[in-house]
Amino acid sequence: MDVRKITESILQAGIKRKLRDWGIDQDVLVAVEIPRQEEHGDFSTNAAMQLARLVGKKPRDVAAQLLESIRAEDERGWFGSLAVAGPGFINIVLSDGAWREVLSTALRKRAGFGASDQGKGQKVLVEFVSANPTGPLHVGHGRGAAVGDALARILSFEGYEVTTEYYVNDVGNQMDNLGRSLFARYLQVCGKDAAMPTDGYRGEYLTEIAREFRSKVGDRYAGETFGEALPVFRQVACERILDGIRKDLEDFRVRFDRWFREEKLHREGHVAAAIRDLRDRDLVYESEGAVFYRSEAHGDEKDRVLVRADGRTTYFAADVAYHRLKFRQGYGRMIDIWGADHHGYAPRLLAAMSGLGEDPERLEVLLVQFVTLVREGKAVQMSTRSGEFTTLREVLDEVGPDAARFFYLLRSFHSHLDFDLTLAKTQGSENPVYYIQYVHARICSIFREAAAQGVELSDHPPLSSLSLPDELGLMKKIARFPDVVSEAARTREPHRIPFYLLELAREFHAFYQNHRFLGETPERTEGRLALASAVRTVVANGLSLIGVSAPERM
Repeated sequence: MDVRKITESILQAGIKRKLRDWGIDQDVLVAVEIPRQEEHGDFSTNAAMQLARLVGKKPRDVAAQLLESIRAEDERGWFGSLAVAGPGFINIVLSDGAWREVLSTALRKRAGFGASDQGKGQKVLVEFVSANPTGPLHVGHGRGAAVGDALARILSFEGYEVTTEYYVNDVGNQMDNLGRSLFARYLQVCGKDAAMPTDGYRGEYLTEIAREFRSKVGDRYAGETFGEALPVFRQVACERILDGIRKDLEDFRVRFDRWFREEKLHREGHVAAAIRDLRDRDLVYESEGAVFYRSEAHGDEKDRVLVRADGRTTYFAADVAYHRLKFRQGYGRMIDIWGADHHGYAPRLLAAMSGLGEDPERLEVLLVQFVTLVREGKAVQMSTRSGEFTTLREVLDEVGPDAARFFYLLRSFHSHLDFDLTLAKTQGSENPVYYIQYVHARICSIFREAAAQGVELSDHPPLSSLSLPDELGLMKKIARFPDVVSEAARTREPHRIPFYLLELAREFHAFYQNHRFLGETPERTEGRLALASAVRTVVANGLSLIGVSAPERM
């Protein structure tokens, strides 16, 4: 049950009724907002100001005349009061019965409360992380993983048919460099004097992989040349690193529906087909032996190389083929989640899709900003075990998946994030994830105590007993949840969920300090247990959407 949508629906019906009285047969879209000042009501609309020019009347006069028609359409008693304010706003206060109706819905729907059919089954592909398999995931990948997984969960909750995908870049120079790097480490653990490639990967993780591989095959490859050994060591390095990436992501509660290999694009001819398609459209030309795409004509800053002079295709050519394939798989919407350092890459990819005759509006590219780890107020490098960066695994080992996911999502991904490791490990109210989880645990404790006293929550609790301002305040906060989830899906902003949960937690903890749940009259006790149950449902649902657990004991 979405309170905003119900409010808009009744307003729409009332306005339509009044327009008929004025002899106007026209649909008018109505939008309601939540006023910044609580005294202005629960909702407000500027519909009268929108209609004033259409009907040739002053906005305040239009608003005054609309009130009667709106009340006539409010057969369920949804509105407590309607008032004209300012230049023609209509301020709306919902009735206590409306808030109790929402509470009843939350109690009935439980795990389904907050969900909607916004997506109407539209197929959506969300591709995220997609880190090159040349080393472990770092802290920046962790933020992309948290954002992508949370967004996929939210979209699914809102009625979209979501597929998640990890694109594996397992072709090209970077993989050759990785294979040469592992072979050098393998020779070293075999006791050979082998130099690392100048542009090789030097993280300690490759030495670990080399030791593991030697324990299986011995010195079998110690006498081979780089060229002879490269295919084997490239494959071993790629698969071993991918296994580590999968394990880290699973421990981070991120699982992909599909792992798509770039190698498949080449093997099945998709890259060649994409280049032919562009050539047929007269969108490529040759210069100095290389093949260029005319991307500048489609909004890019310059033309881009598809095939190098030596015949090797570029990463851009593979990405064009990959996205061309995406467009042809029937997804209504495709969402790519990339690091902020790819900001210049999105325009050229969108230009390529436009050149291929695809609708670039179907492809969204979300850029996730960088992360700085902070301990005791200072930026830190946690360790150098894995090379020049801090790994996601190190963060998980230090703070756990709940805190890691929550802190990654606590700030809009459009902004730089300072990840406070000290705060994330704190078991107290100053730690936001602990503060929210404690709401769930505290309510579970209330229900355990209620059961010990022989008090149970019936299927139809007396919600009419809930009439105090604090009780209504909690009901209003519960009622906001579906609207928050809907907005998070529409705007692609998962951080709206933890923001909302913090607000709900503050309100519940304050209520707990000022009121008793047990030991009141039977009606009030059961009513407050119903209120607590709904809060517990919303907290559990909200935490689930961002991949954080809801413990019963803390």
